[in-house]
Amino acid sequence: MSVDGLQEKIRKRKSALTVDMTLFPGQLPECYAEKSFPEGYRQYCLDLMKRLKGQIPAVRFRLSALALLGVQMLEILPELTKRAFELGFYVLLEAPELGNRETAELAGAALLGPESIYRCDGVQIPFYAGSDVLEPFLPYCETMRKDVFATARTPNRTAPELQDLLNGTRLVHMAAADRVSRYADSLLGKFGYARVGIAASAGAPDSLKNLRAKYGNLFLLADGLDYPSANLKHVSYAFDKLGRGAAYCAGAMVTQAWRQAENADPIEAAQAEVERQKKGLQRYITFL
Repeated sequence: MSVDGLQEKIRKRKSALTVDMTLFPGQLPECYAEKSFPEGYRQYCLDLMKRLKGQIPAVRFRLSALALLGVQMLEILPELTKRAFELGFYVLLEAPELGNRETAELAGAALLGPESIYRCDGVQIPFYAGSDVLEPFLPYCETMRKDVFATARTPNRTAPELQDLLNGTRLVHMAAADRVSRYADSLLGKFGYARVGIAASAGAPDSLKNLRAKYGNLFLLADGLDYPSANLKHVSYAFDKLGRGAAYCAGAMVTQAWRQAENADPIEAAQAEVERQKKGLQRYITFL
C-alpha cells in the first residue's frame, strides 16, 4: 500500500488519525499491567487495534522507543505490525536516528525490503543528517510502492531553537522541506501526492500553512497532537481544499484516554476519544 492507499482510507473513514502505539512502563491500564510489561503492552495493542478497525486509517510504532524498552519489546513488534496490516491499517514505522548513508541503507532493507520481518507501508525518518539518510529509501518507494516521511519539523517544545532559525531567507525546517521536495515529482500517486512526504508539527500552525501552500505535491503528517500547543484547528491547515494530502498523529490522547474518566473501560475510552477527534476535525475540513 502506498500513500494513495492511505488517502483512500482517510476518505472512507472520514478520519485522518494515526494512533501512535508507543507506551512506557506505568502507562498501561491497570487490567493490562497485571502481566509483564511486554505481554501487557502486546495485548493492549492487539485489543485496541481490533476495536479501532475501520474507524481510523493508520497506526504508528516507534522502533527506537521499543528497542530501548528491551529485546522482548522488539520481538513482539513483527507480530503487531502483521496484525495491524491484517486489520486493514496503514502501518507506519518510525525509524531510529540515522547518521549516515550506510545505516540508512541497512534501515531501508530491514524495514521496507522484501525480506523485512515488519509489515509496514511507510517509514518516518529523521532528516537533519541530510539527503544521505533519505536517498537509500527512495528505491523502495519506486519499486515496492512504500512511503517515506522525512521529519522536517518536530513537535517538541524546544524545536524552534534550531528548526525555526533563519537560513538565508528560509526557516531551517522549510529548507529541509525544499530538499525533500526535489524527489517528489518522480514519485507521484494518483491523487497528486508523492510517496516521499514531510512530517511536521501539529503545534506549529504557521509552519503547516506554509508547507501546504508551498508544497502542493507533498503529503504532510502533522505529528504531535498530544502536545499542549497543538489542536485540531492547527492540524486542519495541513490539508488541501478537498480534505486531502495530510494525516495527523496522536498517541497518549487515545491510548491513555482512560485516565480522563474514572473506572472507564480503556478500550471504550480510546474509541470515544477517536470519535471525538473525528468530529472535531470535521468542523474544519470535509473529506472528499
